[in-house]
Amino acid sequence: MTVVPETGTPGPEATARVRRRPQQARSRARVEAILGAADRILSDEGFEALTMRRIAEAAGVPVGSIYQFYPDKSAVVDALGQRYLGAFEAAIDELVARALAGELADLVGTMVDVYAELFRSQRGGMTLWAGRHLSPELARADEASNALIADGLRRIMEHLTGAPGGERARRASRVVVWAANAVLHEVYKGDGEPDPETLDELKHMLNAYWGDLRGRSRGDAEE
Repeated sequence: MTVVPETGTPGPEATARVRRRPQQARSRARVEAILGAADRILSDEGFEALTMRRIAEAAGVPVGSIYQFYPDKSAVVDALGQRYLGAFEAAIDELVARALAGELADLVGTMVDVYAELFRSQRGGMTLWAGRHLSPELARADEASNALIADGLRRIMEHLTGAPGGERARRASRVVVWAANAVLHEVYKGDGEPDPETLDELKHMLNAYWGDLRGRSRGDAEE
């Protein structure tokens, strides 16, 4: 993963197609303005409204300055998509660290709340993924991100059950990610406020599945 000079943290453009990466603070601020504008346009106006000229207008920059960093609109979309995925990956890293430190009393509730907030705050990402306006590269990155999240959940499962879960844990973690993704996409696909009771139903469903998995894991360990 590319590291942005002077900050030591991955930049949103790290794996996207870029003409040049911002080196100075002023350039980095301009890239942030460009991606922030693209996110707002996706969220408020939809994918079809996302043009280089409209991005420049919303970001308050000359359109030519966007082309200094991104060769076309699809490159901007890829960079924005990488930013969304990076936030999801950072969230599972934090959840794993908290679980291993014994700080997650309510694994399922915390996980749903954390990812629901990401869905809520990334409305542009919802527009992007709902329409599947993804390049092959970004689609593969999406799959890799889901696999990373599933692997983090597998590590949490194995830590909390006290035994390696093997293929069952890997399969179960993928099922949890697929199920949660499907429900959260449905909850946040509209323009209005989501129904919190639907999120409660998701928690109930995943808690029941989690309880069953723990029971099966204990049974396997006793055999």
